Amino acid sequence: MAGKQLNHHHRTLPRFRSKTIISTLIISSFSLLVILYTFPPSVSSPYPSDQTETSFVASLEQFLIHKAPKLTSPVRDDTVRGGSDDGDIRKLDEMVFERENRWLSEDPGYPVGFPVKVYVYEMPKKFTFDLLWLFHNTYKETSNATSNGSPVHRLIEQHSIDYWLWADLISPESERRLKSVVRVHKQEEADFFYVPFFTTISFFLLEKQQCKALYREALKWVTDQPAWKRSEGRDHIFPIHHPWSFKSVRKYVKNAIWLLPDMDSTGNWYKPGQVSLEKDLILPYVPNVDICDAKCLSESAPKRTTLLFFRGRLKRNAGGKIRAKLGTELSGVKDVIITEGTAGEGGKLAAQAGMRRSLFCLCPAGDTPSSARLFDAIVSGCIPVIVSDELEFPFEGILDYKKVAVIVSSSDAIQPGWLVNHLRSLKPSQVKNFQKSLAQYSRHFLYSSPAQPLGPEDLTWRMIAGKLVNIKLHTRRSQRVVKGSRSICRCDCWRANSTTPNSLSHLLS
Repeated sequence: MAGKQLNHHHRTLPRFRSKTIISTLIISSFSLLVILYTFPPSVSSPYPSDQTETSFVASLEQFLIHKAPKLTSPVRDDTVRGGSDDGDIRKLDEMVFERENRWLSEDPGYPVGFPVKVYVYEMPKKFTFDLLWLFHNTYKETSNATSNGSPVHRLIEQHSIDYWLWADLISPESERRLKSVVRVHKQEEADFFYVPFFTTISFFLLEKQQCKALYREALKWVTDQPAWKRSEGRDHIFPIHHPWSFKSVRKYVKNAIWLLPDMDSTGNWYKPGQVSLEKDLILPYVPNVDICDAKCLSESAPKRTTLLFFRGRLKRNAGGKIRAKLGTELSGVKDVIITEGTAGEGGKLAAQAGMRRSLFCLCPAGDTPSSARLFDAIVSGCIPVIVSDELEFPFEGILDYKKVAVIVSSSDAIQPGWLVNHLRSLKPSQVKNFQKSLAQYSRHFLYSSPAQPLGPEDLTWRMIAGKLVNIKLHTRRSQRVVKGSRSICRCDCWRANSTTPNSLSHLLS
């Protein structure tokens, strides 16, 4: 009997152990799930803590030293290294026709749709990486200044839109966040062609004749491409964000899309007919000051005791002459601060502090209709007061600047007492609405790496997408219109935006 019980015990023991093991595994698995849920594993990212970088100098350092050496194209780029002939152009045109004809049949949204397909030229390094390294190796030389005293390297930072766009386009797709644009590696697949030439760096950091020679080389290199010859440059994008950059050869690329700081229809910077809202695109300056985030806005709200603030140069040319008049009119007025200042590091900190203590920031015209001050004010939570009759705004097809800025005419602004009285007459609810919109809009003016959805890089491609159909129209039309005919379609009706009254108003009413 005892032997039978012993045998029975040995037969049931494995079953008992099996149940114990299963129970232990279940409990262990549950515990592991709890730990994983509570403390999720870190995912490797090219940017620590998956943070974005908005400093041009810091981002450039990361790009040149850590990112650029690893950049490799997944397919062979078909950029033409030498000259091209008519056969190359016809071959490309035929491939483009086959692609577009197929999409017309298969895609109900064609030719309007996302993402925009951009071909990035693989230009020689002397036009790209060498210029970025030149800035990187010299940016600490703050004594380098323009004739009017502006620090050269800070000017380059303000106009560094060429870097931010290019750095995003050539990043591996796994690191990119924008859905509005995709890089393609075959020219026949492209909607647009991006020319990654750093025109502003070359203008400010090269000797004059060396710069002009480099401009001519870049011009020849681009205009030798079959894609350029096919469209006469209409679908090519040139970052020409400083008014002086690429100036000696701009007339040869007038059909291309220029990425500009403003239009300046006075003719001081661009020749008549060179720029237009139909063809080109206005991009915001890179802000000089740090963003005042949600916490900063909350903490600075009770400290905004200054009604109107301005710090900058009061003596300017062209439309900027309004600055001296405003300085005279507003000097000594209660709750108004108007001071002369520069754009150096000390000037940046003083401007940033002043903007964060003010309700309104005066943004008059400078040598050109625009200035970085507008975007400094927006990211500082300071309501811009814009006095620049010829100013065109970035991304105005998407953004409504009447929601974030007080826009007044120059003739009103210089009337004794008018501007301050106008600002004091705004209701507290109107001021709150401006501030609320500023908090929402600031993200649209922060360039960053990686580029963010709804940031300026994203809005750039959304705006450019709207030009595609018209570009195709003019490209095909130019291929069939008889040379020398008078049948030239132009947008001669375009005129500058102006806040001054229309002299013909009485005839039209």
